[in-house]
Amino acid sequence: MTRPPIPGAALPRRDFLALGALGLTACAAGSRVAAAPAAAGPAGGSPLKLGVASYSLRNFPRTRMIEMVKSLGTPWVNLKSFHLPYELSPAEIAAARQEVERAGLTIVGGGTITFDQDTDAGVARYFDYARAAGMPLIVATMDPAILPRVERFARQYDIRVAIHNHGPEDKHFPSPYDVLAAVKGLDPRVGLCMDIGHTARTGTDVVRAAADAGPRLLDMHAKDLRDLHDVDSQCVVGEGKIPIASLFARLVAMNYSGHVNLEYEIEPEDPLPGMQRSFSYMRGVLAGIAPGPA
Repeated sequence: MTRPPIPGAALPRRDFLALGALGLTACAAGSRVAAAPAAAGPAGGSPLKLGVASYSLRNFPRTRMIEMVKSLGTPWVNLKSFHLPYELSPAEIAAARQEVERAGLTIVGGGTITFDQDTDAGVARYFDYARAAGMPLIVATMDPAILPRVERFARQYDIRVAIHNHGPEDKHFPSPYDVLAAVKGLDPRVGLCMDIGHTARTGTDVVRAAADAGPRLLDMHAKDLRDLHDVDSQCVVGEGKIPIASLFARLVAMNYSGHVNLEYEIEPEDPLPGMQRSFSYMRGVLAGIAPGPA
């Protein structure tokens, strides 16, 4: 049940009128938002928690991934299995967790994890993995038939599950609204990880979708697209057409408490320069937003 596009949803990035409409303050103007220095610290007093999906650094070993995340000035990382394989023993997972935490990083989740077996053992495998790694949240995908079992384990383990929408190619959850329909009435620990790039490609207004998700919005993957219909047009955040400023303003207004994790899927052999520019843009946007009531 992908929601149809909403007329006027594709606001230009440089149009900050939406900030005023939300009762927020915009302090950035011109052709680009000025980069905010990372020297203010990992959180930088930001009204949103900007982190990294480690899939962005999939071509690098865990030790190097840790160094690269630290260089971006954020303490928050969502670990993909490239950096924490499912096949590790509990002791090996614990050691890897200590490695990450000793570096000053916080594991805020894991995934995307595919629940591919509708059995207790098949589902428990990934919850045991998440618990050993100290993950408070699993970014997940699955056949909807497995969802009731996953919900039961989410309650049992007290680990949140955020279902990731993957755009037009996803036969189960193309848009956030497909996820929201599936989780309606379920335990509040089960909700949505909204990938804003895949969401835009379905013709869905990312700002309206975030607002409509409300407390079911548990996590977010951030990226940008030069062409809102082309998966291969991903670019540095701030150089595309996704209305980042309006989206961030909405998240602040609704007191969103989850993470906004940069998932930089391009330039896999040398992603750091583009990731740094993306963080600078996102921090610049946030510097122009004053927290306010929803």
